[in-house]
Amino acid sequence: MQLILTISVLLAALLNARGEERSFDWSHLTEGNVPTNFVSLLGGQGELGQWRIITDEVPSLVGTVTANAVTPRKNVIGQISRQLVDERYPILLPSDEEFGDFTLTVRFKTVAGVMEQMAGMAFRVQDERNYYYIRASAKGSTFRFAKVVNGLRSDPIGPDIEIKSGVWHEMKIQCDGNHIRAWLDDKDVLPTLTDTSFRQGKIGFWTKSDSVSYFTDLHIQYTERQVLGRVLIKEMREHHPRLVNIRLYGMGQNNEPVVKASSLESEVGMKGTQAERDALISDHMFYGKGKTNIIITMPLHDRNGEVAAAVRLEMTPFAGQTKEISIARAIPIVKEMSARIQNAKDLF
Repeated sequence: MQLILTISVLLAALLNARGEERSFDWSHLTEGNVPTNFVSLLGGQGELGQWRIITDEVPSLVGTVTANAVTPRKNVIGQISRQLVDERYPILLPSDEEFGDFTLTVRFKTVAGVMEQMAGMAFRVQDERNYYYIRASAKGSTFRFAKVVNGLRSDPIGPDIEIKSGVWHEMKIQCDGNHIRAWLDDKDVLPTLTDTSFRQGKIGFWTKSDSVSYFTDLHIQYTERQVLGRVLIKEMREHHPRLVNIRLYGMGQNNEPVVKASSLESEVGMKGTQAERDALISDHMFYGKGKTNIIITMPLHDRNGEVAAAVRLEMTPFAGQTKEISIARAIPIVKEMSARIQNAKDLF
């Protein structure tokens, strides 16, 4: 019995360590359809890409292939427009989820293109002007990483390597914090890169210029992202024992403050008061006393000095504690929180 219990615990730990998984399947769609819950973006110039479901022969990744074997046909996603514009980057993103740390695998095939024959993956996508991508070029025989920041592309990094057109290849990308790695057909062809431009974002298919490219078998294994506001509240409570409660406020409907995160989950969604509104709009601070605790409400700034939220600290006082001492206790806590915030989106 003890052995069975131990094995069960180990299996549960292994499953938890793997995190969440997501796969994309278009087998239920009709050829020529546009998959739902995706959004088409365009970086650079030209027209949006034309993304369609294509039925194509896709050899199995496993098993032994015999001389008489029939290659199975399956639905894949393809970018089929052939607009001859050099700086044209069609992107197709699932519209419902962002990822921080992840490992993805995808199979791709370059099919046609006069100017380019490229296929790749865009990741940690903020919008069409801010993202990372890794792509393979059959025409140029290159495998490259690059980033786009405010529409400006960095110099691509990566090896020269033969990539046959009309052949299915597999790409693997791993993001762990600020470290990025990539593999092509199970070969570690790109050294570990370090970049801090984007912490999380969407993942999608990427092509260039007039490239006609197909993709299939996209599988993403990821670590569920923790909401920074909740993380900060938990850590501040642990580091400062006299903190009874912390609330973070943002603007809700009708431009009124609303609790976005709290030590008490039941408080989330609760409307704020004039004190929180003044902190958010006018950058003001508020001092008050409850029945047993002291309350300090202050603006919480991001790294650029912009107000990202209002924070309400509820603290147990000690004998002789004045208003000035209370504020002096609160300021280092708020500064510690602010140092971790890039913008309001990070918090909630």
